[in-house]
Amino acid sequence: MSTPHMSLGAFLMGSGHHVAAWRHPGAWNGGGLDFEHFKQLAKTAERGKFDAVFFADNLALMGSPELGQYTTAGDVFDPLVLLSGLATVTQRIGLVSTVSTSYNEPYLLARKFASLDHLSHGRSGWNLVTSATDLEALNFGREAHFEHGDRYQRAEEFIDVVTGLWDSFEDDAFLRDKASGVYFQPGKLHTLGHRGEHYRVRGPLNIPRSPQGYPVLIQAGSSEPGKVLAARTAEVIFTAQQTLANAQAFYADVKGRLAAYGRGPETLKIMPGISPVIGRSQGEADDLFGQLQDALDPRVGLGLLAGMAGGFDLSGYDLDGPLPELPVSNAMQSRQALFIDLARRENLSIRQLYLKVAGARGHHTVIGTAATVADTLEQWFVEQGGDGFNIMPPVLPRGLDDFVDGVVPILQRRGLFRRDYSGSTLRDHLGLQRPTNRYA
Repeated sequence: MSTPHMSLGAFLMGSGHHVAAWRHPGAWNGGGLDFEHFKQLAKTAERGKFDAVFFADNLALMGSPELGQYTTAGDVFDPLVLLSGLATVTQRIGLVSTVSTSYNEPYLLARKFASLDHLSHGRSGWNLVTSATDLEALNFGREAHFEHGDRYQRAEEFIDVVTGLWDSFEDDAFLRDKASGVYFQPGKLHTLGHRGEHYRVRGPLNIPRSPQGYPVLIQAGSSEPGKVLAARTAEVIFTAQQTLANAQAFYADVKGRLAAYGRGPETLKIMPGISPVIGRSQGEADDLFGQLQDALDPRVGLGLLAGMAGGFDLSGYDLDGPLPELPVSNAMQSRQALFIDLARRENLSIRQLYLKVAGARGHHTVIGTAATVADTLEQWFVEQGGDGFNIMPPVLPRGLDDFVDGVVPILQRRGLFRRDYSGSTLRDHLGLQRPTNRYA
C-alpha cells in the first residue's frame, strides 16, 4: 500500500534545533529532563497528525567540557527511556529513536525495540546509525572509533541479526491456554543460531513478535556505504539536503538502487530534514532568526564545524577567511561533504559557514510565513525531493506550535497531508507493509 500524502516527522530537541536556542527568551527553560515538556510536544505533534516524533542520540558528552558549558549537550534523556514514557501518554503517533550499532549488542537492541513496540501497540521505529566520533569509542573500551567502512560492515551484519531475532516467534505462537497448560507452541519458536564475522548470537528472543512484525527500520547515512545499506534494508531515510536539486539527485539515486534488492520505490520513504523559522510576516520570521544567530557564541560555532570535520580544529584560522582544505573525516563523511560543498558553492567564510549551519546542522532552513514553508514543502514533495520531511523546529515549544497551527492546515487544504490518522501503527501512517515472518 502507499500513501498519497507526504509524511511528517517531528525531530525534537529540548529547547530547539538552533544551537543557541536555549538562550532565546521564548525557548523552554526547564532543561532537557522535564518529561512534561516532551509530553506536551508529543501531544502537539499528535494533534498535528504527524507520523512520528523522533529523538537523536549520542553515547558521549559531545565536544570538550570547555565547549560543552555553552551547549545543552549534557542535559538529555536516553531516548528509548523517554519514548517508553511517551508511549503511555499518546495514542497514535509513532515513536522513533536513534540507537547505534557500533556500541550496542544485537540481542539487547532487538529486545528493547520489540518491548517498545508492544508497549506502544505498534508505534516504534529504529533509526540505525553507526556512531561518529572517538568520544563515543572511548566510553566503550576503544582508543578510536571503527573505520567508516568497517562500521558499516558491522551494521550490515547487525541488522540481519536483529531482524532474525524479531522473527524468533511466529505471530500465532502464543496460546496462553490455561486448560492445557501450553503457553506457546514450541514448533513456532525458532532459534537464530547466528555465527558471523562480527557477532555470534544464538537466540531466540524472549518476547513475542511485535505488533508491527518489525519496528520501522530507519537510517540516516548518506555516504556511499550508507546508501548501499539503506537500499537493502531501510524503510525510511532521514537525510540532510541543502537544495532541491541535491534532494532530487539523492532521491533518484537511492530509489534507483531498490530494484537490485527486489524492492519497489514505495517500500522506502525519503524524508529530508527541514528547519522552518515561522513568523506572521517575513519580517517577523527574519527577526526571530536574527535573534538566534546573535545568541550564537563563536566558540560553539567553531565546535559545530569541528564536530562535522572529525575534530579538525579551525580556531587557528581567520574566521573571516575561507574554509581550509580538510582531511577526510572518519566521522560523518556525508555531512562533512555537505558542509564543504556549501562553503565552496556560496563562497562562505568560516564564520559565515557556521552561522549558515547553526540552525539545523546542514539541513535546509526555510525562513518565512506558514504559507512560505508550505510552498517549499509542496515543491520538494511534488518534484520528488522527498516523500515527506523531518521537521526540525528552531525553538521549542513555539516552533512546533507555529508549524502545527500554521503550516499543517495549509497542507491539509491543499490535499498534501492527512486530516486524521487512518491506522494505528507507524507502518500504517507511513504506508509500509508489515513484514512476513521468515519462518511462517
